[in-house]
Amino acid sequence: MKKYCVLSLIGLLLVISVVTLQTNVIATTPTPPAYPPFPTATVYAPATIPTNTYLNDESGFSIIIPDNVKAITSAPDSGIFQEYELGNNEVLGHLFPVSMQAEETLKEVGKKTRDYQAEGLKYLYYIKDEEIVLPNGVRAWYSQFQGYVTDKYTVEVRVTTVINAGRAVTLTFYALPEYFPAWNKTINAMRDSIKFTAPLVMGFPRNEVLILEGGENKNPRENDPATTHGSGDNLVFNGLVTYNDRFEIMPELAASWNISPEGTVYTFNLQPNAVFHNGKPFTAQDVVYSWERAADSDTGSDTVMTYLSDIIGVKEMHEGKTESISGLKIIDDHTLQVTIDAPKPYFLYKLTYPTAYIVDRDNVETGAEWFRTPNGTGTYRLMRWDSMEKMIYQRFEDYFGARPAIPNVVFTLYTGEGIRLYESGSIDFTYVGSHDVQRVTDTSDPLNKELMTGVDLCTSYVVFDVTKPPFDDVKVRQAFSMAFDKQKYIEVALNNAALPAKGLYPPALPGYNLELKGLGYDPEKARQLLKESKYGSPEGLPEIIYTRGGYGSYLSARVTAQIQMWQQNLGVTISVHNLEPEKMMDEIQAGNHGQIISTGWCADYPDPENFADVLFHSGSEMNNGNYSNPELDKILEMARVEPDVTKRLNLYQQAEQIIVDDAPALFLTHSMSYMLVKPYIKGYKISPISTFPGIRYLWMDESYWK
Repeated sequence: MKKYCVLSLIGLLLVISVVTLQTNVIATTPTPPAYPPFPTATVYAPATIPTNTYLNDESGFSIIIPDNVKAITSAPDSGIFQEYELGNNEVLGHLFPVSMQAEETLKEVGKKTRDYQAEGLKYLYYIKDEEIVLPNGVRAWYSQFQGYVTDKYTVEVRVTTVINAGRAVTLTFYALPEYFPAWNKTINAMRDSIKFTAPLVMGFPRNEVLILEGGENKNPRENDPATTHGSGDNLVFNGLVTYNDRFEIMPELAASWNISPEGTVYTFNLQPNAVFHNGKPFTAQDVVYSWERAADSDTGSDTVMTYLSDIIGVKEMHEGKTESISGLKIIDDHTLQVTIDAPKPYFLYKLTYPTAYIVDRDNVETGAEWFRTPNGTGTYRLMRWDSMEKMIYQRFEDYFGARPAIPNVVFTLYTGEGIRLYESGSIDFTYVGSHDVQRVTDTSDPLNKELMTGVDLCTSYVVFDVTKPPFDDVKVRQAFSMAFDKQKYIEVALNNAALPAKGLYPPALPGYNLELKGLGYDPEKARQLLKESKYGSPEGLPEIIYTRGGYGSYLSARVTAQIQMWQQNLGVTISVHNLEPEKMMDEIQAGNHGQIISTGWCADYPDPENFADVLFHSGSEMNNGNYSNPELDKILEMARVEPDVTKRLNLYQQAEQIIVDDAPALFLTHSMSYMLVKPYIKGYKISPISTFPGIRYLWMDESYWK
C-alpha cells in the first residue's frame, strides 16, 4: 500500500430548520455551509511487504529470499543491507550498496565492484565476466571467478551488480567451488528476483514527488497575493487567466470572455466547476472580494495600482473615496463584467499577476497567519509547512482543469547550495549561479548533459533617488553611469554569465531597440560631468549610501565591484546599507533607503509597458527613485492606448531613450538562465517570466526508476 497524504473530505450537511405552524411555513435563516477543515499532511503508512521479500525503501529495490536461505538484516550503519547463510554455512552471501558517479557505466561499476570483492585472492581465474539481462529485464554485470585464499584453499565468488537511476546494488556469494552446484538454483532465483522500484523520499515514492530547494519568507505580506512583490504561490492560487509557454493568454478561473467593440468592457464567464481546496464553490463574488480587498488601503498593497488600476473605481477605492470598485458588476454566480478606463491591449496580461489571484474570504478572516493554511483554487494545495525544514504540496484532485502529472511537490528549506544538492540527487532541478556557469558550460563536465539555457526578460540595475542629493543633479547621475564599465563588471563579478545592458528593455522583449544610444563607458567624460555639476567635485558630494538586500555587513562580489569602480573612476566614497531581504521592498516603499538602490526587474508579461510605465512613470508605485518627467509621462500614457502595434512600440522606444538620457537609473546587465534538470523530468521549459506556472506541465519518466 502506498503512503498518501490524506485530506478529510467529510462535509457537514446544511441544516435548514423548518417550523410548520398551522398553514403558515416559517423558515429560519439558513446556516452557512461548513466546509472541511484546512488540511495538514499526514505521515505515510508503511508499505505491506511479503514475508519472503526484502524491500529497501530508501534505495528503491527489492529481492525475494527463498525459504531455505537464512537472511540477517544488518545494522543501518554497517554498509551492508543483508547477510545470507545457505545450508550449514556452506555458502555465504552479502547484499550491499555501491557508490557510483553519475557518469559511470554498468560495466565500470560492475568491474569496480568485482575487483573489490577479489581483494586478497591470489591467482584469479575468471569463469564469467559479462553483462547479462535478468528475466525481469534488469541489466546486470555478472562476474564469476575463483582464487586462492591460501596455498591449500580455493574459493569461488559470484558477484551480480545492478544499477538504475544513479543507484547500484551488489549481490555476492562466496563458497568453496564444490558447494555451489547444490545451491545454483537458489542463488540464481535470488539474483533474478532483484527488482528496482522508485525509492521513498520523505515518505513519498520518488516517481511521485518533485523535490526542489528553496527558502521561506515569513513576512506575511510576501505570502499574501494582494501584497507580494514576488511571483506569488502559483501552486496554491490562480487568477482568471494565465499564459502558456508561448506567452499566449489562456483561460484559468475564467472559462472564456468577451470584449466589447470599444475594448473597455470584459465579460468573464467563470468556470462552473471550480472549487476551493476545501470544497467551497468558486463564484464571481470571490473575484470581487479578492480585488476589492487588494484595493482597500487597509490591506496595504503597493502593487494594486500597478496591476488593477485600469479597472474603473480601483483608484477611488484605494484612495478611500469609495467602499467598492465601481467597474466590477456581478451578472450571476459565474458571470462577471469588468469595465476598464480605456482600451488597453495588455489588460489581460496584468490579470496574470498575483495581485489578481483569488483568495477565500473565510480563509483570510481566520487571522493574521491565514497564509500558513491557504485555501486556494490552484492545481496544488499546501499540505504541510515545517518551518526551516520543508513545504509539502499535494495535487488538488478536484481541480476544474487538467490536473498536473506529478502528485506531490516538496520544497526543502535551507538544505544547502542548489548545485551541490542537485549533484547528490537530492533535488530535481536547480538554477546555476554565476560562479558555477563556467563549470557546467564545459562540455567535458558530466553536468553539461543536463544543462538547459535560455534568455531572461530581466534587467539588473541600480536606481538613483532623484529627490536626494547628489542625484537630484542629472550630471551626477550621468557621471555615475558613464564611470561604470559593464563589460569588466560582467567578467569580474559574473563570470561572463550575463549580457551588458544598453538600456531598460531586455533583448527578447518586444520593442527592444538595437539603435538605442546608451551612456557608454567613458571615465574621463564622467569626471568632467561631475565637475560641471552643482557639486563641483567628489569632495563637494554629500555622504552617499548604497542600499541592497543582505544581512549584517556582508558584501557580495557584485556590490564590491560596483562600488570599487565608482571609487576608482570618480574618487567618491560610498557606504553600504544592508536591508533584510524579506523586508527590503517594504522598507524601500516606506522611503527607508539611501540614494542608490540595488534592484532588478523581470517581466510579468511580455510588453514594454511592464518596464517603462511600471518603473518610471511618475505615478507608479514601483518608481522607487521618485523620478518624474512630464514628457515621459505623456509618451507612456499615449502608448497605453495606442492600437497600432508598430506605433505603440515606437512610443516605448522613445520612452526608453528619454530614460537612458536622463539617467534615473544605471542599467547594468540582462541575465541568462542556466538550469540543471534531471533526465527523468520531462516537459521542462525555461521561462523568462517568473510567474509562469511551469510545474503543472511537468511529468516524470517512469522507466527511469524501473
